[in-house]
Amino acid sequence: MTWLKRNLLWIVFFGFAGLAVIFKGAEPLFVSDGPYAAGKYIVWLMFFGFLAYTLYCSSKDSFVKALPRINKEIWVRQIGLDLYIGVAMMTYLIYLNEGSLLFVALWIIPILLFANLAILLYVAMNYGSIIAHFAG
Repeated sequence: MTWLKRNLLWIVFFGFAGLAVIFKGAEPLFVSDGPYAAGKYIVWLMFFGFLAYTLYCSSKDSFVKALPRINKEIWVRQIGLDLYIGVAMMTYLIYLNEGSLLFVALWIIPILLFANLAILLYVAMNYGSIIAHFAG
């Protein structure tokens, strides 16, 4: 398997993450001075920790090749369903925070492909506006 083929999803993810950071709003990327400011640092730690673990898992086994092998288990299907119910709820939260279906449409493909990695990136980048919107 070629390097490009093996890492295509990671290239897509890091390309998307780079574009998301470049075109994000005015909120500071890593700093929060509003209410619950420590939460932004916690979300960034969660994102980078989950990213590191996912990269590690990816180096040990191909997700695409593993799916047919693990999908035979009923609990794997239940966990997948549970994951995408949570993804749908978080996508709705993004809509509530942004107020734009177009904005959600820009995030939907990365969210469907990368689930919590994309969601954690969104929450970390927009933590202040989410807190202001829902706790303010």
